[in-house]
Amino acid sequence: MGGMDHPPLHSLARLAELVRAQPGLHVRYSEGPERDAARGSVDTESGLVLPGLSVNPLDAEPWWTRPLEDWLARQLCQYRHLAERNPDRFAWILRGTVVGRGPDCEPLLGEVHAVAALDPALLSEAETRYRENFDARQGPE
Repeated sequence: MGGMDHPPLHSLARLAELVRAQPGLHVRYSEGPERDAARGSVDTESGLVLPGLSVNPLDAEPWWTRPLEDWLARQLCQYRHLAERNPDRFAWILRGTVVGRGPDCEPLLGEVHAVAALDPALLSEAETRYRENFDARQGPE
């Protein structure tokens, strides 16, 4: 697992630029690339070791017609609770090869390369945008 290619990202606009320039990026909330290289991802309910790191994709789907920054805000907020529960976890951007799907149907990445960490200011901006532009936490009936 390689080191970070970029300094921490501080804004959704900068993250959107990076995602446009480098398709195939994902976000992960964990204790970082070095720790993940040693431990990997585990399905907490079964205790099984997953064949790759559990991630959330940052590329917008073809059907997405809203701004990319809205997509990114939504993706970043989906698993932010993981960092809130454990202060050693932080959000970072990575790329790799999809090697499977996890128990929540999330992509699992192998051959991972760390790209950048996300500054807490970016995550706060994403949370604000998510709350302002979405019916946050409203799933299907």
